[in-house]
Amino acid sequence: MSANHLDVIDGNAWPAVAELPRPVLGAVRSRAAEAQFASALSKAGLTASRDGDLTVIHEGLFARLSAAGWTGLAESFLAGEWRSADLTAVLAAFIDSGFRPRTPKISPDFSGVGELPPDLVRLFAGDGMSANAGVFASAVPTTVREAVPSYVPGAGRGREPGHHFVDVCTFAPPVLAERADLGDAQHRAAELLLDAAGVRTGTHVLEFPSSGGAVAVAAALRKAAVDTLTGDVDLAAAVKERLTLAGVGDSVQTVVRDSVLTGAKDWRSRYDAVVSVEKLETVSPAQRVDMIRGIDRMLEIGGRAAIQITVATEKMSPAARDALRVLTHYIWPGLDYPTMTQLHQLVDRNSGLRIVAQTHVGTHAQLSLEFQASLFDGHKREAAAEGFDAVYRRLWDYQFALRRALFSLGMLDTVQIELTHRNRGGRR
Repeated sequence: MSANHLDVIDGNAWPAVAELPRPVLGAVRSRAAEAQFASALSKAGLTASRDGDLTVIHEGLFARLSAAGWTGLAESFLAGEWRSADLTAVLAAFIDSGFRPRTPKISPDFSGVGELPPDLVRLFAGDGMSANAGVFASAVPTTVREAVPSYVPGAGRGREPGHHFVDVCTFAPPVLAERADLGDAQHRAAELLLDAAGVRTGTHVLEFPSSGGAVAVAAALRKAAVDTLTGDVDLAAAVKERLTLAGVGDSVQTVVRDSVLTGAKDWRSRYDAVVSVEKLETVSPAQRVDMIRGIDRMLEIGGRAAIQITVATEKMSPAARDALRVLTHYIWPGLDYPTMTQLHQLVDRNSGLRIVAQTHVGTHAQLSLEFQASLFDGHKREAAAEGFDAVYRRLWDYQFALRRALFSLGMLDTVQIELTHRNRGGRR
């Protein structure tokens, strides 16, 4: 690759990718980064050559590694300075080996709504509208009841129990699933959430926020009265179109509110059920608290909420956390996968709700990502025609590979949680 390999990159859209960093002692640090990278390759059991696990195309990789660590490694991939035939395996090997180049923290911008463009989601969604993980039909669930510590203020003292019981269900890995099954799996995930929330004929249900239309369609087909909130005008338009095509446009109210990520405090309706899909993990800590409080406020006493969320396991490592920072820079500013313990703490300490059941579907999420990546790869020309340039397309390849790597290492899990009010007599 020639020295002007960055000329084709839009500097306005991708300023950090379109230019190589020029750090103090740049040449010295770049050589040091090159040596560190060679050592990291050896430790990870990887080779870098034309026919190796990865191919270095331009030495700009080392300047970026020196300046920005894991984020620099990703930005170098976006710039086309290195490639791999199996990006997931390469990233997994680096993370598993504990590769931790110096990766500066950059304060994320939480001002946007963080929604993925509907035209992008359509290119990798099995159902044409959903970015979330599915649950494949071939898996067998097993359920046990476990005692979980309570994090409610005063827990273990007086009348406040120190523990409560949670029904923990785990789905076995999917068997003989194919890419064509992804849409059905995403539909099944929506149905499981609606079951957990007790949605049936006449239920007044809120999807908070909208996840693209599939949950709202499924709820409307159960003859529920459905509201869906979003902070994104483009997503709202896409959802309304999808609802109309599904024949349920008159059964669902789609509302745009700028306040969605701060708990929709200006939305006064109350609901028998509230459902949320893979949003809590992508927002800032303060927004996460606001959203849980919003669900608490909008859920009627005796109602149920159901949330699908990807969480970190006890295997999540500092190297993995560093690797994820690039996704906060370019896709989800608040992305920070909580552990299940942190999720219980979030709910107990900031709401009158309690997690009473959790269903783990991590192996299904991993396979969903594999199929989504494959679908996106097959729609690269269409992505280009939709205006997603080469850097954006490589970004999407990278994020799929990174998240797949973390699932393969057992560092991520996807779970559906069911919540009810602790005090059935009234709100706190």
